Amino acid sequence: MTTDGIFDPTAHAHLLSQVFEAVLGGDRAPSTPRTLVSESWRRSLAAQIDPDRRTPPVVVGESDLPHLRSAHPLNAVMPLLRSTLVSIADEAMHVMLVTDADGTILWRDGAAAVLNAADEVGLTPGTRWTEDAIGTNAMGTTLAVDAPVAIHSAEHLVRTYHTWTCAAAPVHDPDTGAILGAIDISGPLHTVHPAMKQLVSATAQLAEHQLRVRLAIEDERLRVRNMPHLASLRGQAGALATASGRIVAGEPYGGWPERVALHPGVDRVVLDDGREMVVEQLAEGYLLRTPQRSAPAAPRSALSLRFTGEGAPTAVLDGRSVPLTLRPAELLTALALHPDGLTAEQLALLLYGEEGNPTTVRGEILRLRGLIGTDVLRTRPYRLAAIVDTDFQATRRAIRARRPADALRSCAGPLLPRSDAPAIRELRAELEAGLRGIVLESDDVDLLSEFAAHPLGRDDLEVHDRLLALLPPSDPRRAPIAARRVHLLL
Repeated sequence: MTTDGIFDPTAHAHLLSQVFEAVLGGDRAPSTPRTLVSESWRRSLAAQIDPDRRTPPVVVGESDLPHLRSAHPLNAVMPLLRSTLVSIADEAMHVMLVTDADGTILWRDGAAAVLNAADEVGLTPGTRWTEDAIGTNAMGTTLAVDAPVAIHSAEHLVRTYHTWTCAAAPVHDPDTGAILGAIDISGPLHTVHPAMKQLVSATAQLAEHQLRVRLAIEDERLRVRNMPHLASLRGQAGALATASGRIVAGEPYGGWPERVALHPGVDRVVLDDGREMVVEQLAEGYLLRTPQRSAPAAPRSALSLRFTGEGAPTAVLDGRSVPLTLRPAELLTALALHPDGLTAEQLALLLYGEEGNPTTVRGEILRLRGLIGTDVLRTRPYRLAAIVDTDFQATRRAIRARRPADALRSCAGPLLPRSDAPAIRELRAELEAGLRGIVLESDDVDLLSEFAAHPLGRDDLEVHDRLLALLPPSDPRRAPIAARRVHLLL
């Protein structure tokens, strides 16, 4: 309703209340509810929701929330949601709520006064807001219809929320298209604004865009890490697929579907064009290849090494994870850097310095051969008879080619940070200095932002200073970067 052309939320709420009471009482209503609302009421009443029910069910305890939040895909975009919505929510006396796909509130932010009011009506983390749990409401209804919605006052089925107005929009997984959860802003009914639904809808789209960017980065990492498996087919048709079945690389290029239906344990799949492919599970994703109709020469093994970053070193040999401690990881690093092979004396010098003992190296080589096989680690000289892909060599190539984005995304952190081997220390310093140098000289704010969050850049004061000099005042990344810079100065 409007008064002198201006929307009057109180008068509109009064009309909605009359409609609500008439419809539920079976009387003649002054107007009909919106189709969205009437259909939601029908679903909610069919689920035996009592309009006089006070609050939603609590389905997650407070102690379990931190784990659920950290494991949820929307955790990655919470900084964006907070920078976009929380300041607006504070000013407009709203609360921002984020649910999972089951309608359970995982995050909540907003003005203290509204948070106190929200506590009184159960708008709290851990409560479930699906239509079959608490009736018509923006969060539950947006999940039910998979579209942005606004629910005002007595459009809520439960009377407790007739003094509230809310708008929500779903957020989708860019990989599968499934709903990940809902973003909602809620507040007292007098705070209603026609742009509420558009605001949460635009924010949901921003969140999905950021998730798509992160997915593209992960796809590229998967592709780079697993290309040796594709190369091991030696020209035969094959493709790399993600765990969800999306094709990220194919040989030959083109002619592959965007997605293949893959399930754990399946060993064959038929493509839309009739081709049958063998499915091999990799450490990450799948390798699709044509069935072997004859007995060709045994292909070379594919060995992937991930030795940068703060976690334990990892190796994947022909799709099988190989557990590694520090010393075999150091040996594999040296051998990967010298494909023509090394003698025991040379390995001893690289890993132990002038005091290195070739006899010690021979014993360690023997143990490593037990891990990866004698056909992969050959002798006289010691060398890797496999297609070897490493993150440290990919980083080194990208640095030398002046490709900072590729270098940053192939490097997860320092190379074998616990290693004191001379050759490892030298390469570690080379990679760290080279990566830092090409990122700084790029003056690319996106790359600098990524590097500032990276293990090699998060304690780098110059990187934070450069970012603050380049970021515009309105950029939401300024505040956390400035806060981190203050911490570095302390």
